[in-house]
Amino acid sequence: MNLRIFIKAVYAGFMIGIGGMVYLAVENKIVGSMLFSFGLLTIVTQGFYLYTGKIGFVKTFKELMDMAVVVLGNLEGTFLAAMMAKLAHVNISSVELAGRKLANDGGTIFFLSVLCGVMMYLAIDNYNKSKNIVFIIAPVMIFILSGFEHSIANMFYFHLAGAYSLKMWAYLLVMLVGNGVGAKLFACLGNR
Repeated sequence: MNLRIFIKAVYAGFMIGIGGMVYLAVENKIVGSMLFSFGLLTIVTQGFYLYTGKIGFVKTFKELMDMAVVVLGNLEGTFLAAMMAKLAHVNISSVELAGRKLANDGGTIFFLSVLCGVMMYLAIDNYNKSKNIVFIIAPVMIFILSGFEHSIANMFYFHLAGAYSLKMWAYLLVMLVGNGVGAKLFACLGNR
């Protein structure tokens, strides 16, 4: 396992957890979705490794294998953020949100994940081309307010809720695949 990639992925997962914390803490979901984008802005500017921000740009088999390390690091980072929130008695809960996500059927989860993958690919690609932070903020707000499924953000919500089950792990796998499919679809279109 590449330790450098893993550590950068842990940081990325932690930052998504911070984004999730602020989203849950703010009553106004528009403001919460905008503030959530600070997590992705930090990830991009610090060079951290977020699965949903990297998968669309994978070109080699080795890079694809590195995505497993990134996912494990993101999982660890979201877990750390959730545990810190619990230890600090931060007044937030994701039980209802996690329950709503797990109440959907697998097909819906997959398609909502594909749409999130599209948003994440466009956020990173457009930001890389323009260095305009609007291209980070707007797609994050769109995926959150539209209810699209972001695999790494959901890791945080599931950790915080303690919503561990076979269904949760299966849905996370579906979300990871869906996020990847959405990102790669737009990456392929953009390279034509």
